[in-house]
Amino acid sequence: MALFNLWEQTQIQKTKPENMFNTETMLPISEIKSDTLILKDWGLRSILKVEWINLDLKNSDEIWIVLEQYKRFLNWLWFPIQIVVRNNYLDLSKYLNYVEKNISQITNPILKESGNSYFTFLQNIDSKQWLIYEKSFYIVVPYYEGEKDESSIKKSWITKILDTLNAKDDVEKIVARYRSFQKNKDMLDTRCNLVIDGLWGMWINAEKLSTPEIISLLFNYYNPLLHNAQSKM
Repeated sequence: MALFNLWEQTQIQKTKPENMFNTETMLPISEIKSDTLILKDWGLRSILKVEWINLDLKNSDEIWIVLEQYKRFLNWLWFPIQIVVRNNYLDLSKYLNYVEKNISQITNPILKESGNSYFTFLQNIDSKQWLIYEKSFYIVVPYYEGEKDESSIKKSWITKILDTLNAKDDVEKIVARYRSFQKNKDMLDTRCNLVIDGLWGMWINAEKLSTPEIISLLFNYYNPLLHNAQSKM
């Protein structure tokens, strides 16, 4: 009877999937530390937030200079980069509170009526979600040990998905990644500095996202509604 029970437990355990497809297993990210994303395939990523410039406010000579500098910047890079443009819903709640507070302090009835009209106008816009957007620009800088960036990045999408699903972090892999992390991070930081200097040649400021900023960005990307609700609390 004991042998039968042992055999039955073994069969039950075998039917359980070894790797549950939760959020953690679906993401290619192993951990985030020292302002750097560490991927399960041993790759590293840094994210730069880039300010934008309005070419409509520049004359033809300035536009030509910016475009020429941009072409030189891309041709000068010997490693791949990813340019990400995100459309984010513009939350007006804080600005509405600011406007309402200032309107309550107005004593002139004409100005107060104008302020209330402006507040109602903004409130109607804010109630219609996804009506106003602001663009955010990012550059993702990669690094793989031995500078094998192209072969690692240019894998087919199905290969990347299968690699992510089959990636199992054990103690040996984590320890090996930790040992090579600092050396590879120095190389990645050098690339980031080169990108920042190249963008500065076009009068574009860029700064590297910190660990909390990376976490907030990813959380907002995968949980936009929940992130907005928590930010209002």
